[in-house]
Amino acid sequence: MQYIDNIIFLILLVAGFGLFAKSLQKIYRNIRLGQEINRNDRKSERWTTMARVAMGQSKMVKRPVAGILHLFVYVGFVIINIELIEIVVDGVFGTHRFLASVFGHGFYNFFTATLEILALLVVIGVVVFFIRRNFYGVKRLTMKELFGWPKQDANWILIIEFALMVAFFKMNGADWVLQQRGLLPEHGSFPISSTFLAPVLGGFSDGFLFFTEKAAWWFHFVGILFFMNYLYYSKHLHIILAFPSTWFANLDKKGKFNNLESVTKEIKLMMDPNADPYAAPAEGEADAAPSKFGAEDIFDLNQVQLLNAYSCTECGRCTSVCPANITGKKLSPRLILMKTRDRLEEVGKNIDKNGKFVDDGKKLLNDYITKEELWACTTCNACTEACPVLLDPLSIIFDMRRFLVMEQSAAPQELNLMMTNVENNAAPWQYNQADRLNWAND
Repeated sequence: MQYIDNIIFLILLVAGFGLFAKSLQKIYRNIRLGQEINRNDRKSERWTTMARVAMGQSKMVKRPVAGILHLFVYVGFVIINIELIEIVVDGVFGTHRFLASVFGHGFYNFFTATLEILALLVVIGVVVFFIRRNFYGVKRLTMKELFGWPKQDANWILIIEFALMVAFFKMNGADWVLQQRGLLPEHGSFPISSTFLAPVLGGFSDGFLFFTEKAAWWFHFVGILFFMNYLYYSKHLHIILAFPSTWFANLDKKGKFNNLESVTKEIKLMMDPNADPYAAPAEGEADAAPSKFGAEDIFDLNQVQLLNAYSCTECGRCTSVCPANITGKKLSPRLILMKTRDRLEEVGKNIDKNGKFVDDGKKLLNDYITKEELWACTTCNACTEACPVLLDPLSIIFDMRRFLVMEQSAAPQELNLMMTNVENNAAPWQYNQADRLNWAND
């Protein structure tokens, strides 16, 4: 019976990480539904970009208040969870503050004091974020697209992080009081909990303090496992996926339109006087040709675009600078990524249910993202510039527009007229080719 706590701990640990691994496997499978894309070039630049943007938060601090608070929460929460190593060892082997024997008395005191200060910064950060999101009225955080689950999800994340930090302080506070009573070995320095919680806890019995310390310890451990597995259902996946998203980001100039290799080959064939247009394609070329031009559904998007959809944290910085959205049009770059993720999740559930994807009669185009949204985009790249983790909603808009034009000939009349003029007159305007240089006469 003396090992029952260790056995329960081990079962929870294996179950928690097992479920988390299963969720990651499902996300990986869903992302793999997209088209392959080679983003393995310029490796040193990609590593530098990931370190600067994902780890260094370089784009977050462009809005200083939100950026600094996010830095508090991000750095604090990540570093505090280094203590999970100690919790795991203590839980499996029944030790108490295992890292004290590894670090030594002086460094362990510094370590635990640093964790307490970071935990306080996390508490300050999540409280301010909760107030900003729910009471301050920041426009990009109160838009209609965030009604319902997105808003609840954001609030739950803040509440969970707050609860985990409170449990952390209660654990340390009770531990410190017991240390002062000589009932636990003196390990660690706790400047926050010893100052604010210890005076309150000091009036309780030894038995209650042992219970409080152990209950807070268990709450902190189970809370971390719960939060880790909640990530799959949450926008907070970006704390993991921001790293691959920034590594696989498009490093070309913003707005550079990629050419389809199949179209390039076809044009070269048309311009080659010696080519046989009726010749059968070479071996392998037929399979390499795309089944369609552009994107109608998530299967037509590339894997980085689907990774972007999962990585979006719904902060709305992209939408807040979108000129189309600002002028009242239906387009919201944030919503483009959210809808792509919703469709991707729907397809994933379809595969889970049937073992493979069974046509459900739905598409990303029209059922999720409307033509009105797509054609409202000015392609100014403000959204891609604003994103703190280099996501690219514009590329999805590009590809879906390409499908409308090249597969359905469904461009607005103004664009059809322009493209007809280019085809007939080699210029966007409707005049004779002989008159093209008349503008230079004066």
